[in-house]
Amino acid sequence: MNEALPDVPEVRVVGLPQLTSGFDLVERLDLPMHLKVHGPLEPMGGEQLAQLSERINLKGRGGAGFPFHKKLRSVAEAAIKRGVRPVVVVNGSEDEPACRKDTVLINRAPHLILDGALLCAEAMGARTLVIGVTRESTQRSMEAALAERGLNNTRRSALRARVQRNPVRMVTGAAASLIRSIDGGPAIPPGRKVSASRSGVGGAPTLLSNAETFAQLAIAARIGPERYGSTGLYDEPGTVMLTVSGAVARPMVVEVPTGVPLRYVLQLAGAPPVPQGVLTGGYHGKWIDAATVGEAVVSRDSLHRVGGSLGAGAILPIGQDTCPLGESLRVAQWLAQESAGQCGPCYLGLPAAARGLEDILNGGGPAALEAVKQVAKNVKRRGACSHPDGSAMFLESTVEAFTDDLAAHVLGNGCGRPVEGVLPLFEGGTAGVPGGGGEEGGLSRQKIHVDWTLCRGHGLCADILPEVFQLGADGFPTVAQADVPRFAEAKAVRAVRRCPALALRIEEDGRGQAPSSRTGLPVLSQGRGRRALGR
Repeated sequence: MNEALPDVPEVRVVGLPQLTSGFDLVERLDLPMHLKVHGPLEPMGGEQLAQLSERINLKGRGGAGFPFHKKLRSVAEAAIKRGVRPVVVVNGSEDEPACRKDTVLINRAPHLILDGALLCAEAMGARTLVIGVTRESTQRSMEAALAERGLNNTRRSALRARVQRNPVRMVTGAAASLIRSIDGGPAIPPGRKVSASRSGVGGAPTLLSNAETFAQLAIAARIGPERYGSTGLYDEPGTVMLTVSGAVARPMVVEVPTGVPLRYVLQLAGAPPVPQGVLTGGYHGKWIDAATVGEAVVSRDSLHRVGGSLGAGAILPIGQDTCPLGESLRVAQWLAQESAGQCGPCYLGLPAAARGLEDILNGGGPAALEAVKQVAKNVKRRGACSHPDGSAMFLESTVEAFTDDLAAHVLGNGCGRPVEGVLPLFEGGTAGVPGGGGEEGGLSRQKIHVDWTLCRGHGLCADILPEVFQLGADGFPTVAQADVPRFAEAKAVRAVRRCPALALRIEEDGRGQAPSSRTGLPVLSQGRGRRALGR
């Protein structure tokens, strides 16, 4: 069984280091060492930064790949038009079990990220900078970096800067979730889609991008577009940070120039010579087969052409001795549990898709295969964030990439190979119990139920527990029962106690794990204790 990746795994570099410069000297570059390694950085105007970003074709490194120069100009134009100061947000919320490249940068080179963010803040006249993180190690490193620069969140500061710590959950990394949490709400996507460039933190135009993106900008601002473009491909210059895990001898984060053959990166990490498949882009990514691996180079366009995805920069090979559908089922179950529980297509559709994949493995035949395809199709473009879309893409890629194994399970008695668990989940996460990494992440072992014979549509549950309840057009909750996110246990208790109609109750899920005692969440049997909780 593959162990969970540490926050800071082994770091390697192919060619000359840029983002990882100085990593061979110290474990963490504090401000004096950062300046010794990278040198000072002169401020730049907003249009200068936009032109620089455009010349080096800088795109977001968090998965979506949106051109940074367009985002920069959009925020600046919205701020000028409205006459308000914009906000700069660094998204360091890396909550996928297979991703560590941003965590490595925050832990070892935090000032490179701050360089890029502060360049943008000064160029646009921003007076607020927020760095979103989800791990204790990244929180400590970034708070120390702010202190080393004399930055704080006091009202008298010319630039108010702070770290926003959120729970470790897949949906926490969504831009809308981070913005909502910065504004004091839960770290889940709101029910509406609004461009952060127009209305983000506090309703102000917000420049939000991934941690590596800001670090890349800082490198380019120092060395200039010509020198930056001398590394890597002509149309995708520079380097890329990758997290390589799965069936490898040495899980690692590696900085490589674009254009390096993907097979070389896999060899560096000790992957099987002929992998059965390689998952590219992480758990919202796509599988490519062994033959295709030989054609691919590390670049967004190259991986897209061969049916893969650069995504969040995670590369995960699996060997010939494990069942690829079984490996994918573990991930599909984890993705289903990582739903925020507020959109029906995601909350209901992803578990249904995971059950369908399990049916295929258990000999469900062609009907099970068609059910998986239909569910995956139905959940796309119907959620408040990209989680259902990315999860559906992963499922569709799984059934397309492993046709021989699929045929063996659908038409025969299975492939005969075990599930080795080579795709990392968070520590404690197993098949059927995914997403159980830290104390703050995943789901608790309780469900909250609505008793429709008592509910009068007061709507208080949706106000107290928006992570679970939303009201329909009739004013009543849209779900009858829901899993309680671990980070929302206390609010679930409050919702039960404050329901005017005593229509809510909490019950143990009954999947074999003792209930959490961290928040003192009461666990009731069916139909008992409503009056006690309703006091």
